[in-house]
Amino acid sequence: MKDFFNAIEDLFDVLFIPFDTLAELELENWFAANAVSWLFILIGFAALVYWMLQLKKYSATDKEDKSITAHSYL
Repeated sequence: MKDFFNAIEDLFDVLFIPFDTLAELELENWFAANAVSWLFILIGFAALVYWMLQLKKYSATDKEDKSITAHSYL
């Protein structure tokens, strides 16, 4: 049973290598360490803009039934 928990510990030692690297990088260069965060923010913003443009394009086609009785529960 002890080997099982040691294996889990070894697994997480390997999985946390990128986070340890970022923690060490932050001590040397704060801007480089936060570049990863800014990259994810930019990707999220680009996805949001794409999603909004797709919603606008769908809304412009008027395919959606917007009548009051569109659903049976109304």
